Parts: sequence; C-alpha cells; structure tokens
Amino acid sequence: MQPFTSLKAVVAPLDLPNVDTDQIIPKQFLKRIERTGFGKFLFYDWRFLEGGSLNPDFEMNQDRYRGAQILVARANFGCGSSREHAPWALQDYGFRCVVAPSFADIFFNNCFKNGMLPVQLPEEQVEQIFKRLRQTAGYQLAVDLNEQVVRSDDGLAFRFQVDEFRRHCLLNGLDDIGLTLQFEAKIGEFERRAAVGIEG
Repeated sequence: MQPFTSLKAVVAPLDLPNVDTDQIIPKQFLKRIERTGFGKFLFYDWRFLEGGSLNPDFEMNQDRYRGAQILVARANFGCGSSREHAPWALQDYGFRCVVAPSFADIFFNNCFKNGMLPVQLPEEQVEQIFKRLRQTAGYQLAVDLNEQVVRSDDGLAFRFQVDEFRRHCLLNGLDDIGLTLQFEAKIGEFERRAAVGIEG
C-alpha cells in the first residue's frame, strides 16, 4: 500500500450530503476482481449524460478541477452498502484524500485500509473550503498527516484528528497484509515448531 505522509493538490467539490456508495461506484460496474479500473465509472450517474458524454452541469467536470487529488464533500459521505469498491474508485480516479464533516463508518474504515485519508472537519470549516475553492481556479490544499493539519496558501489552517494506529499504518503504507508481514519471522518460527511437533 502506498504510504500517505503529506499531499498538496487541487481540490474538487462534491456539494451533496449523504453521498452513498452506489453513487460513488454504481453496482453495474462491480464485475472486476482487481482494485483498478473503477475510476472511469466514479460518480457515473452524475458525471455522464445518457449518451455517455460528460455532464456539463456536474461541477466536478469543470476544467478548473482537472487533476484534483483532494475531494471536499458534505456530511455522511460514503453511506449505504459496505462496498470497498468505493475507495477503490476514488483512488483509481486520482483522489488520495476526502475532506468532509462526517463519514459513514464502513467507508471511513475502508479508506484507511486502502491508503486513502478521510479528513473529518467541522461543518463551518468545510464551508470555508467550499467558498474559497469556488473563488479561485485550481485552488489547492496541503494535507499533512504527520502534523494532522490542513492548510492553504490563503491562510487556512485546520487541525484534524486521526486514531494513532491508523495514522501509523497510513504513514508507513501498512494494510492488513503488511501488518501481518511485520511478524513474518515469528510466524515462520511458529510454523517450524508446529511442524516439528506434528512430526514428533
């Protein structure tokens, strides 16, 4: 898993509350067994018109948000079914961080397991970000996981909290498999002793 230490990037808005996982990645696109290839279907029903062309009325499609790696959203982001494909789709599209007032629990946990940082900030701070990113094309935020702070060149500085264990895993790029492999030597020793015991 790719470590997350700090990120300075363009911010894209998704100004809707209660965005569920079926909107993040609709169910008809869940046929792949790999974690890649989902980005082109992200927010499919909003990003595209019926004929397959980009929907000009969907704010995130504007050129000013091209290449964004930070998504700013509203409350209860990632609600709905427990779909790990949701962070896969966001990440495959290019996002590495989602900022919102609140997240659905399962989505929140899945982000950390897949190297994506969900940053929870108070409603009023998220509102400030929304206002500023619309005033400035190519608006950027800097997210520092070491210091646990979100900053901008125009003076914003918002602290956020992350559980210390999750923070450690993200900073070091450790998913569940990576955590297990830290004990590879001890596991191997246990297996050798067990084999000797079975043979005896």
